[in-house]
Amino acid sequence: MSKHQLKIRKILKSFGMFSILLGISNSNVYSGYLSKNQLLINEKSASFDLPINNFLDTLLATDLVNGSEEVNTDSEVNVLISEIVIQGWEDHPEGRKLELVAYDSMSIKPGSIINNEILKKDLDSIYASGLFSGVNFKAEDGPLGVKLIVKIVPNPIFRQIIIQPSNKIITQTFVNKIFEKYYGSTLNLNELQESISLIKKWYVDRGYSLTKVSGPERILENGSIQLNIDEGIVSEIQIRFIGTDDEIRKGKTKEWVIRRELKTNSGSVFNRKILESDIKRLYGTSLFNDIKVSLKPDVQNSKRVIISLDISEQRTGSLTGGVGFSNSAGIFAQLGFKESNSFGRAWSTDLNLNFGNYSTTYNFSLYDPWIKEDKYRTALKTNIFLSRDYPQEFNSIDNGKLYAVNDKNSNSADSLSSIVLENLGGGFTFLRPLNGGDPFKETPWRISLGMNFKKVNMIDSSGSKKPYATTKPTTANINEIICIGFSSEDGNCPSENTLVSVAAGGVYNKLNNNVNPSSGSLLRFGSEQFLPLGDNAPTFNRLRASYSWFTPVRLINLTKECKSDVSANNDCFQTIGFQLKTGTILGELPPYESFCMGGASSVRGWGSCELSVSKSFAEVSAEYRVPIWRMISGSLFVDAGTDLGTQKDVPGKPGKLLDKAGTGFSLGGGVGIKTPLGPIRLDIASQDLSGNTRYTLGVGWKF
Repeated sequence: MSKHQLKIRKILKSFGMFSILLGISNSNVYSGYLSKNQLLINEKSASFDLPINNFLDTLLATDLVNGSEEVNTDSEVNVLISEIVIQGWEDHPEGRKLELVAYDSMSIKPGSIINNEILKKDLDSIYASGLFSGVNFKAEDGPLGVKLIVKIVPNPIFRQIIIQPSNKIITQTFVNKIFEKYYGSTLNLNELQESISLIKKWYVDRGYSLTKVSGPERILENGSIQLNIDEGIVSEIQIRFIGTDDEIRKGKTKEWVIRRELKTNSGSVFNRKILESDIKRLYGTSLFNDIKVSLKPDVQNSKRVIISLDISEQRTGSLTGGVGFSNSAGIFAQLGFKESNSFGRAWSTDLNLNFGNYSTTYNFSLYDPWIKEDKYRTALKTNIFLSRDYPQEFNSIDNGKLYAVNDKNSNSADSLSSIVLENLGGGFTFLRPLNGGDPFKETPWRISLGMNFKKVNMIDSSGSKKPYATTKPTTANINEIICIGFSSEDGNCPSENTLVSVAAGGVYNKLNNNVNPSSGSLLRFGSEQFLPLGDNAPTFNRLRASYSWFTPVRLINLTKECKSDVSANNDCFQTIGFQLKTGTILGELPPYESFCMGGASSVRGWGSCELSVSKSFAEVSAEYRVPIWRMISGSLFVDAGTDLGTQKDVPGKPGKLLDKAGTGFSLGGGVGIKTPLGPIRLDIASQDLSGNTRYTLGVGWKF
């Protein structure tokens, strides 16, 4: 054998040793990919059934040259390549293309002088193209050097991607859209990995942070590729109540009250964003101080996760009381007891006792925010009450009041007898968001339907029945008196009325904050139909609507947050708001059921019901709110209202008898102090720029 041939054998034997080394490390791109994903391909039979390790052994452990001569493993030995032949592409539909890819991937060309290091780089480069499942180098002696034979095993034509299991959140249709541009061409493992990363990103972007995508597990001979997706199923949600000492204790709240606020449940796919919303809803119930969330694997199923909630309950009962004074209500006192988690069912029960110059009220109410097992998240509100009120509809601070008289033909003076309405009644209302049956769907729409009942007695301050009233606290003739309640067609003026009504309404709420809005809008509308049930029961319909709109502004910079150029509008609470209210009554009604204008929630330059008592009305308000210092805010406002000329249409015409203006406006300003209940505000307003001013005190903004 010639010296030249022996030299070739030595370098190729050295390369044979190097190929065995590659069987361990493989290429940086493809071999690592195969080892990770257990690709199943059989080079010889194309049956695609051999384990990956056997395949790599077959691929890389090559016998390049026959013979048993001693070899020199010196990697620095150089050999001249005279010819390069690419084999293995002939039966592939894209064979010529793959032949060129393999050839172009190599730095070795005819005339190149190579060594083991160059061969290694070219082997890696061919694999790095992602188009080949196997590459084998062989050599033959030639008169001018070495003929290098590169045997390639192309990947099959990519036909289909299959996800397993099939019942996944991600759809097969969406997966096909990711891969469809590669269907019908040779499988490129690089492009495959890029597309798989898009699937992973889809899950991550939507909060499915525990999802794992693995594969391809198999490449079938028909060009189908199987991917396995483990979405991270929630096996169980464990709830524990933790005391102030961090010890486990028995909780007051029913466990189903907590679970119904959780969109995440056993068997659902874990979603970080959904779980965060769940916890936010639990805090929104105002039943809990702290909620700690932890995740742990399910020992019985490693692909599932257990969610643990450690919940600390807060005190839900409160006792309140206070005294005050206002122009409209005089001196008043209030005592209240509230429990927001009655019986552990999240029921809010409220007992209020109010005592004042003009009103005494006993009211008990119950509010269930979510009727158990109702998929629409329907709420129930109900109450019963007993009250004695000096109706402001029959008072006019500047112009006088209506007095009760014993009889339309009475000859006795009755100057100290005031009109009092005694009300005993109750009602219930169902409230439902228009969520389409999804209790966790955010929707601005909310509808209500309810029924109310009350019996009204017309009495004086001593409790004696007094159905008639007059502007003169002396003897009155028939032309100077009115019927306080509803008068039937027979002319009878009863001393009591029975009022039964069905009420329906809707709310469209797009405010950014229900307590302190700075942007958005709020629409309310409703209809209340009074039914002719029982004696002296009036029949009429009351229609009402209101619309509020807010826009953030930045006109005055008094606080640090407002002075900063980088602060957001939410940091510098300034807003201009507008409100329009209107209503009308169809049918005959008792005068105390009329619309009245004036007071803290109406035209603020007038006292309660001092501006008008009418069958229809319209009001408009504009207000600018601005932070002044820390928790103190200020406001400037203008209010205007009109009775639309309908005071004369109210039975008995109390508004006309008391010479109420019917139309007016007010300018004013106020301050508000931020509290957990909302701003406590004091407003001062002028009456038609006449010099008459009035102040009002209330909780919450006017609108």
